[in-house]
Amino acid sequence: MKKGKIRLVRKQRFSLTLLFSVFVFAVILAAIAIAASAVYIFAATGILSPDGQSIDLGTTILLMIGISLVIGWVISILLGGRIPLKPINDIINTVNRLAAGDFKTRLKFGKALSNHKSFNELSVSFNKLAEELENTEMLREDFINNFSHEFKTPIVSIAGLAKLVNKGDLTDEEKQQYLTAIEEESLRLANMATNVLNLTKIENQTILTDVSRFNLSEQIRSCVLLLENKWSSKEIDLQLDFDEYMIEANEELLKQVWINLTDNAIKFAPTGGSVMIEITDKKDHFSISVGNTGSEIPEEERERIFNKFYQADRSHATEGNGVGLAIVKRIVDLHGGEIEVDSADGVTTFTVELQKKK
Repeated sequence: MKKGKIRLVRKQRFSLTLLFSVFVFAVILAAIAIAASAVYIFAATGILSPDGQSIDLGTTILLMIGISLVIGWVISILLGGRIPLKPINDIINTVNRLAAGDFKTRLKFGKALSNHKSFNELSVSFNKLAEELENTEMLREDFINNFSHEFKTPIVSIAGLAKLVNKGDLTDEEKQQYLTAIEEESLRLANMATNVLNLTKIENQTILTDVSRFNLSEQIRSCVLLLENKWSSKEIDLQLDFDEYMIEANEELLKQVWINLTDNAIKFAPTGGSVMIEITDKKDHFSISVGNTGSEIPEEERERIFNKFYQADRSHATEGNGVGLAIVKRIVDLHGGEIEVDSADGVTTFTVELQKKK
């Protein structure tokens, strides 16, 4: 936090303290004023000295103190819950509702307090937290439904094909076809499980380890070759535009980045479409872009596609479980890099910025 912002926060906290101090001071003044008025009236009417003798100063002060304490106590009871303690009670009640799982709850103060910067900052921060928790809960529920669907489909396919093969009344060609399908569905299951395990592993990783110097260009070409069956079956036009570049990074982790981004580009490119991969040398870092032709990502979806378990395609028309881009984002963050997405004019491009050296 910058020094200027620290001073601003301290100033806001001081003004909040001053606000409560003013309230306490006002209660004290009110109690003293009422007590002094009561003592004066009692003295003037002779209630305190029925024999006509004047009351000494000490007795007057003691009476004022006693009456002030009683009046101050009564005022505090009557106003304490409404003015100084009401926002605190509101905060406690709202936090309790949030802790109980009511993620739609929001913190709201009265008009007067909302205009104060500290209360406004508190409400904005709390409501942002509640909104993030609500989104995470929605994503969790969507993930359970989506992941169950994604897992169930290949399992049902494998079971059905295995039954057909087990009957034994198939030609060699049919048997080979069914066995190939079983193998593909099994690999699909394995890939989904691997992605979830990888995400769990890198989420718990805070320090980048196993950094080495390797050929970035060769690594990307190898990842493209690993996906040959996918892009060749869709007759994708691959456009690789880069020279040879060396980088210092975690080779195994970066491999997951290029596989996920390329697989994503192939998956959402139409049959006969194009997938473009470029590397741009920008002095102290590389800019690697992976793009594809096809449908665009709506602007409101772009901020959420890197959230784990989030799927922009809710129709399940394409394979996936919303984990791949979350893995990519986490790995790029571990490398101190940045990733952004641009989608316009029928082209969607993911751009990764990575330092050349660690």
